[in-house]
Amino acid sequence: MRKGCSKFFLEDERQFERWNDSAIKSLKAEFKLFKDVVVLSLMHPWERDARLLKKALKKGPPHYNVIVEIACTRSSDQLLGARKAYHSLFDRSIEEDLASHVKGSERKLLVALVSAYRYEGPKVKEDAAKSEAKALLNAIKNNNGDHKKKAMEEDEVIWILTTRSKPHLKVVYEQYKKISAKTITEDLEVELLLKETVECLCTPQTYFTRVFDTALREDAKEDAKKALTRLVATQEDVDLKGIAARFEDKIKERVKGAYKDVLLGVLADDRK
Repeated sequence: MRKGCSKFFLEDERQFERWNDSAIKSLKAEFKLFKDVVVLSLMHPWERDARLLKKALKKGPPHYNVIVEIACTRSSDQLLGARKAYHSLFDRSIEEDLASHVKGSERKLLVALVSAYRYEGPKVKEDAAKSEAKALLNAIKNNNGDHKKKAMEEDEVIWILTTRSKPHLKVVYEQYKKISAKTITEDLEVELLLKETVECLCTPQTYFTRVFDTALREDAKEDAKKALTRLVATQEDVDLKGIAARFEDKIKERVKGAYKDVLLGVLADDRK
């Protein structure tokens, strides 16, 4: 084994052969990521999402994006299933836990997002979409001056983003772009959680691409790598073709072993 796995050993000035701490650390990280993606893939989707929601809530504000991701990228029935699973697993509702533990302006947004049961048909009200785009623009642009107020503190913003169907919100997104010099997400740079909400609802490919890009950088942090693992294991209904073509070479270059095989396998399936 020492001869076959020579990269895991170093010989010092006294010809003593010992573990290469750096290589072993990388190996441990690879196995952990592989374990995580396998466990998440094998778990029932409702239980998986319920446990991810609970974990994100426990870890606090830096991880609230996971709650947004789940609430905004699942279908209404999938999200309802996750809420049922949460109730069975923890003897509490996710809405109850969010209301109890989340402080500040994020509470209203997150509770409304996980409670949503959106219409999923193709019908879109064009006039309403135009009116709502103007309402969003006014709420976002008014966050200036001495009496600054976050857009997510505006009831109408919460109402639009948490009750309207995704096809309708995509039209709202396009209408906003027509009446503003920027997109909604460009105008929301200072409100990251609200920006990620809009991305997951209106332009999910943009959100997924950023997850891949951040996780595959040379200096990627542990949370970024975990986000990629979560995406690969949980977004089975998402078309990742464009992302696969863009990031396949980076995965081959920067990811190792069985974890690399899992990522490439998932992306290959999405290209079929």
